[in-house]
Amino acid sequence: MQHFTRIAEGVNTGPLLAELDAEPEMWLADTSRQRKVRCQRNTLNIFLRAPKKPLPPGAKNANDVHESRRMRAAAKFPRTLAFCQSIAEEWGAALGRATLVTLLPKSRVYPHIDTGAYYRIRDRLHLVLRSPGGSPLAAGEETVVMREGELWVFNNKVKHWAENLSQEPRVHLIFDLLPAPGRGYYAYPLDDTNDAATAFGAVA
Repeated sequence: MQHFTRIAEGVNTGPLLAELDAEPEMWLADTSRQRKVRCQRNTLNIFLRAPKKPLPPGAKNANDVHESRRMRAAAKFPRTLAFCQSIAEEWGAALGRATLVTLLPKSRVYPHIDTGAYYRIRDRLHLVLRSPGGSPLAAGEETVVMREGELWVFNNKVKHWAENLSQEPRVHLIFDLLPAPGRGYYAYPLDDTNDAATAFGAVA
């Protein structure tokens, strides 16, 4: 496949689901993503790591902001964030943003491309936590069905969309990794040394 790579299967998602099921009210703590991003209007989100604000001078929007910040909600999901960090360490990468995302039953994430300096140099990963029947995700001309306990990386720089065909919410842990120079799957190379210093210095 050109746009998808399955990294692992059979991941023990039980501890992560236990954290999530203990905090159901967190799905409505911040509704900005589904209100402001039209293609995500059928989702609910819990932000664990997000762009640092206020945006720096010259940044058109958060897609050009490299620096991430740990969100208040992350305190309720230590094992979930630890999982993201463990994959980053395994890759020799820097952890960027991390979000728990529910796609509502019988709905979709509409076609879009993740543009901007932040996404250009990072890989996006999906860990399937809860998905009856599997999670269809399309990128370019390819479609895969991601299953519970699978960890995937895919090319979010091409047009992509997702669908939940079931009657139950679909839940993924989505996070970004900045790979070491010369590594990574679908991340574009850093343009120069200054870019590398800027990006790697923005992982607090």
